[in-house]
Amino acid sequence: MRLTVGELAKRSGLTVRTLHHYDAIGLLRPSSRSDAGYRLYGQADIERLHRIQALRQLGLALADIGQALSGTQPPLAEVVDRQIAQLDRDLADAARLRERLVHLRAQLTSGQSPDLADWLDTLELMTMYEKYFTPEELKALPLHTDPDVLPAWSALVTAMQSAMDRGATPDDADAQQLALQWMEMVGRGTGNNPAFLLRLRTMTEDEPGMRERSGITPALERFVEESMVSARLAIFARYLDEHEMQRMRQHYGKQMYTWPELIAELRNALADGVPTHDPDVQALAQRWMAMFREYAGDDPATHAKIREAYAREQDLRSGSAVDDALLTYVREAATSAMARPH
Repeated sequence: MRLTVGELAKRSGLTVRTLHHYDAIGLLRPSSRSDAGYRLYGQADIERLHRIQALRQLGLALADIGQALSGTQPPLAEVVDRQIAQLDRDLADAARLRERLVHLRAQLTSGQSPDLADWLDTLELMTMYEKYFTPEELKALPLHTDPDVLPAWSALVTAMQSAMDRGATPDDADAQQLALQWMEMVGRGTGNNPAFLLRLRTMTEDEPGMRERSGITPALERFVEESMVSARLAIFARYLDEHEMQRMRQHYGKQMYTWPELIAELRNALADGVPTHDPDVQALAQRWMAMFREYAGDDPATHAKIREAYAREQDLRSGSAVDDALLTYVREAATSAMARPH
């Protein structure tokens, strides 16, 4: 049996674009092509794809996977055994959680008050994070692994709520300073991973108890967002004239939650080694430039001032996961897109 790229994408849960990229970088090349030139994948190709996905689940980058598969490869049965072992560990965790919940229920039903150790053990296992992150991702999520992050978050939430309760506005210096600290904590808590930030936001929206546990009410969230925008506009005002600031005040911050998704896509493409002449990367770069121009306008002189501000002011970049490598990647892709014949 041979599968076309579309059939393999559907059966494997990957996208056609991902399979094309694997082909382009030599990670998974189809063993044959049809008379019409379409890619055809056979048994050996599908076995190799299984190895690739197993190594991806272990957190390896594509370049490292290519090197790993270029040497002596373990039998496919051994790869499957490792995945089964991981599933067994996951099932054991679930069984342990069930056992502790049954124990707690028995204590509560009999009128006993479970001791603190029982509650803490159960709470540790009853983590909703596992619904949104893989075990490997949780290991890379400081909010989940760093014992200092949650207390720091809690203190910051309390301080921000106190500022709002005493009538502070987003234009007040203390609210702005707290909002900038909030963005630093976003970067610290997510490991500067915008994909993690998006999933945490989804978890906050979808899990009824999440806001209650964190103390981040919708009103507080809006106050933080407005204070952060005001704080950053105050920084931009050091670099831009009044005419330029009028546009900034009108548009900056309107796509606050669109940027992380775009940044995450481009970071993934950069990490996977997708070249800047790739049409999909160029499309992402063009989206980036369109969103930038929405608040920056079309004047190159204004663009230069804003880029200087970003380069000099850490508070404009904190929590964004944008570094020099990503900016260079975006600029090269955007330039390549402009030079491409239409």
